[in-house]
Amino acid sequence: MADHHTLIIERDVDGGYHFNGDFKNSSDVSKALEKLTDSPYEHLVSSNKAGVLQVFEQIFNHKAFTGRSGTFFGYEGLGSIYWHMVSKLQLAVQECCLKAVNEKENAEVVGRLLEHYYEINEGIGVHKSPTLYGAFPTDPYSHTPLGKGAQQPGMTGQVKEDILARFGELGVFVKDGMLYFNPCMLRKDEFLSQPQSFTYVNVASVWQSLSLEIGSLCFTYCQTPIVYKLAEANELEVVFKNGKVSKLKSLQLDKQMSQSIFERTGDIVRIHATINKSMLR
Repeated sequence: MADHHTLIIERDVDGGYHFNGDFKNSSDVSKALEKLTDSPYEHLVSSNKAGVLQVFEQIFNHKAFTGRSGTFFGYEGLGSIYWHMVSKLQLAVQECCLKAVNEKENAEVVGRLLEHYYEINEGIGVHKSPTLYGAFPTDPYSHTPLGKGAQQPGMTGQVKEDILARFGELGVFVKDGMLYFNPCMLRKDEFLSQPQSFTYVNVASVWQSLSLEIGSLCFTYCQTPIVYKLAEANELEVVFKNGKVSKLKSLQLDKQMSQSIFERTGDIVRIHATINKSMLR
């Protein structure tokens, strides 16, 4: 590590040491060690290779992972709804919707794709009642067998896909290292019909509250609140910790501002985006 050589091991932010995260099995470790035969570490490889491979297997114990060759939890098979697959379908359809919008397909094609997208969205468990879902709809579950409620709770892949899909709906994207907003899939009925208070935890782990007006919508990205407001033009207002306010005549941040958001520096405390109503659904 003193030589900044991370082919075999890496050090995390807490000072712990780990094998290279790209290793899938001991064969990957062995190939990486072989790459060191013509390096200053050559004598160490010859004397320690077997020991390194043994440590790797002791840590990961691959022999114990037999997949689903054992007993299933509840009944899984034909007739089951696999929630993570529904979310994968939703995300795939969203990619098609965004591709159609970006390539300026005609309104009918875009509209029909969006209908399919939101039809799938309504089928996700979070939109169902606890009675129908068979569990708390906001909890992630693996599957729902025919005639039974949701089974096998846990952090399934559905959580990841649902988060990605939601940011897609909100129109949050990154291109060339710059954050920009294009809520072309967002529906007008998501904007507030009456004033509300929005609470969140900022980058300093402090609870904060924002007062939102009618016709606005708020969410956080990298713990920075983004406030959408319906208007006639697309503009951004970036509020900095030092009180400075920067106004942009587009919905894209520059690289420096974007990096500040990504790194959670706290220099930007809030972003107000006025959204042209014609962009929304």
